[in-house]
Amino acid sequence: MSRTTRRDFLAQAGSTAVAAAASRTTRAQNSPNDRINVAVVGFHWRGMEHIQEYAKLPNVRIAALCDVDERLFPHAVAEVEKLTGHRPITEVDLRRLLDRKDIDAVSLATPDYWHALQTIWACQAGKDVYVEKPISFTVTEGRRMIEAARKYNRIVQAGTQYRSEPPNRAAVRLLHEGKLGKVYRASTDFSRPRMSIGRQKETAVPPGVHWDLYLGPSPMRPFTLNRFHYGWHYFWETGPSELGNIGIHTLDVCRWGLGKREHPVKVHCTGGKFFDDSDQETPNLQIGTIEYADGSLLNFEVTNLLAPSRNGGMMFYGSEGYLASNDGWKAFRGTMTRRKRPHPAGVDEALMDVSFPQMTYAPGPKIDPTAESQISHFGNFIAAMRSRKVEDLHADIEEGHLSTTLAQLAKISYRVGRKLVFDPKTETITGDAEANRMLTRQYRNPYVLPDKV
Repeated sequence: MSRTTRRDFLAQAGSTAVAAAASRTTRAQNSPNDRINVAVVGFHWRGMEHIQEYAKLPNVRIAALCDVDERLFPHAVAEVEKLTGHRPITEVDLRRLLDRKDIDAVSLATPDYWHALQTIWACQAGKDVYVEKPISFTVTEGRRMIEAARKYNRIVQAGTQYRSEPPNRAAVRLLHEGKLGKVYRASTDFSRPRMSIGRQKETAVPPGVHWDLYLGPSPMRPFTLNRFHYGWHYFWETGPSELGNIGIHTLDVCRWGLGKREHPVKVHCTGGKFFDDSDQETPNLQIGTIEYADGSLLNFEVTNLLAPSRNGGMMFYGSEGYLASNDGWKAFRGTMTRRKRPHPAGVDEALMDVSFPQMTYAPGPKIDPTAESQISHFGNFIAAMRSRKVEDLHADIEEGHLSTTLAQLAKISYRVGRKLVFDPKTETITGDAEANRMLTRQYRNPYVLPDKV
């Protein structure tokens, strides 16, 4: 199958894309009821949920489906027709869709190592983007994505959908209003037991699978089932580790609750791969600490092993109480009381003073009953497309970058086996050349991250 490089693509489509983008922007601003055409890219699993979500939204059409596995098309096309009454077009290469004037946005549920290139290409072609978490594979990629979104005036939503859930929005609002005093620490504990992937032999590429296009910027490897579809999560060349995969959701809420719109200055992650003889390279347990310039801490634990069910449990600690997400958000306020203990040997009683916390249940977060607070993450993306206001997004690409960087730095710390000192301004790791090299990656031609977008 012949494919254009990104340079060829831009030469062919640049002027047309700019004109099309301007036309769509005007249309969205002047007519909120105008139909928005979305292309869903990648729909082996999460992408099917994208389809279901867009099908619920008024004046949104799933106009195209794109995937490198042609075997998935019949079921997905039938599902779109059943849900919407419209039959979408299909394509295996996103670049062929980007020049179409009838596509307003792309919704990316592709492997993480593809997110940056596909987002940048879409922005350059004048499309708005919904990009799944983690938004990028490296820290450098995340910065390029922000640059592309801003340069081409695109609406780019990060797929950290916990931000659109009303209970979480209410909890963060309670924290930011100072109801629990100064918040100095957050923690998240996420257990997601997963079966071992075992070991798989190399085989021929199945008919209908475009393997070169699937691997994209990653190194060429022989086909195995373990490297395909969901299996790519478990290899360092393609996977973000479980912290970047599922843990990113609660890392994002914790950072949000702490009020940190900045990078941390120190990150340390340990853990390991336990009890699993398989092809998997990434750990099945990660534990660590993230520290900000003012000393605020974010602690995390993520495991795929057997453990008590903790589906993203979160805790926030303030000077006047704490907030916990287990079984719904619950707040507690406390005061310290002092009691004196007499000492039989006549030691000064003041030295024996003990503080006892008196904790009382406090009113928990109150959900805003307005319609805006109930909007889905996908609905919020579409609403921001219509308003053309980046500030309307619940998870703009820059927010996605700040949270994704937490997981990426933790992954690097785990791999090099030591704490990292990070410079938020330059987005570099201080005094550690080995770790610093991991802020980017080697790209396989022609799928190369541009130095300038």
